[in-house]
Amino acid sequence: MTRLKTVYICQSCGSQTPKWMGKCPSCGEWNTLIEEVVEKKKSELSHSMRLRGNQPLTLEAISIEKMERIQVGISEFDRVLGGGIVPGSIILLGGEPGIGKSTLVLQLALKLTGKKILYVSGEESLQQIKLRAGRLGLNNSNCLFLSETLLEQVMDQLGSILPQLLIIDSIQTIYTERVESSPGSVTQVRECASAIIKAAKEKHMAVILIGHINKEGSLAGPKVLEHMVDSVLQFEGDSNYLYRILRAGKNRFGSTSELGIFEMRSDGLKEILNPSEQLISRLNDHVSGTAVAATIEGMRPFLIEIQALVSSAAYGTPQRSSTGFDLRRLNMLLAVLEKRAGFKLLAKDVFLNIAGGIRLSDTAADLAVICSILSSNIDSAINHKYCFTGEVGLTGEIRGVNRIEQRIAEAAKMGFKKIIIPKLNKGFDSSKFPIEIVRASRVEDAFKMIFQSG
Repeated sequence: MTRLKTVYICQSCGSQTPKWMGKCPSCGEWNTLIEEVVEKKKSELSHSMRLRGNQPLTLEAISIEKMERIQVGISEFDRVLGGGIVPGSIILLGGEPGIGKSTLVLQLALKLTGKKILYVSGEESLQQIKLRAGRLGLNNSNCLFLSETLLEQVMDQLGSILPQLLIIDSIQTIYTERVESSPGSVTQVRECASAIIKAAKEKHMAVILIGHINKEGSLAGPKVLEHMVDSVLQFEGDSNYLYRILRAGKNRFGSTSELGIFEMRSDGLKEILNPSEQLISRLNDHVSGTAVAATIEGMRPFLIEIQALVSSAAYGTPQRSSTGFDLRRLNMLLAVLEKRAGFKLLAKDVFLNIAGGIRLSDTAADLAVICSILSSNIDSAINHKYCFTGEVGLTGEIRGVNRIEQRIAEAAKMGFKKIIIPKLNKGFDSSKFPIEIVRASRVEDAFKMIFQSG
């Protein structure tokens, strides 16, 4: 027995209402409720048929022989996942348009030899995929390509090919005839993803789903989609810059603290195995406004160059501009310099840039930021062999940071002669590092060490 029901579904959060409303009662977005027909079927399964499903097992009876991870041939991708793709796992990859999601998964599919792969594209034709593969200079006879958007056709091909890895580009373009709504709607994404995940678990097949993101930067579609998958990866970066960062927001089979760094080139994405070499320039001592910060992104230490420019305001209101660093935190650091250290920056323009287009979230870069600003303000260069790490508080104190030994070791490996760290970071043997370690408790102490001694 079939009964048709009409509901209104929010395309932003996925909530349902029985009638149309201008504003979604759950997320508060305007004009996002779209009418969709929901088909309800009365279950006709008997009690005996229900008992024929999966049976409960003890831990001793569960076999994990097939759980060996699949090494995809891209070490940065394997690092983020915790050592490779787990068979039967579902990976959701999201990112801005044009950031390189399709390029990344195509490189992955063409580099992964010895495994049968099915690449389903709902956005490109087979000829376009071949042109992109030609630019990458890769080929893989075990990788099959399918240009299809109908879910039922994709499931038929899965039954006949039985791939070990399925790639869907993208989940928003796939639709099923069982749902009377347009492709990309909340209902379509949820139903198609559910069917693919069910087939993947039954066939022990790994799946990579590429997902679109909305204007707020979060993954489009229902939030339940992120709960259904095993790993959620975000591919970040500014399309105007070369560098891309792959980080995990969720990972059932590994840590979410790892990240991978890539460089976008004409022949595809290249792995950056030592990002510190790429993110700092070998400048001489005569350039003011630059400082090097020892940061941690995820579990990975690397050094990054902070560039600042301070000049007299050309108009009445001074400008505050930041690229790759939180503008609100920059304003807070400028207030600390004004109030606690006595530097008058109220009537000056301040521009801050993180080299390479990387976006910093580590607060340990605060000390390098204020040092670069002061260097530009007084037009006095910082010794290019100096490195900084430390969080700056509102009272002007330099607070301790985590994993200080990793930061010091990275600075020593890159050839720096001195690193200024918070005085609160103690409890480790500084003699084992071939670098001079200087401790500072307040921002004015750090300034004296930099501009009076060196």
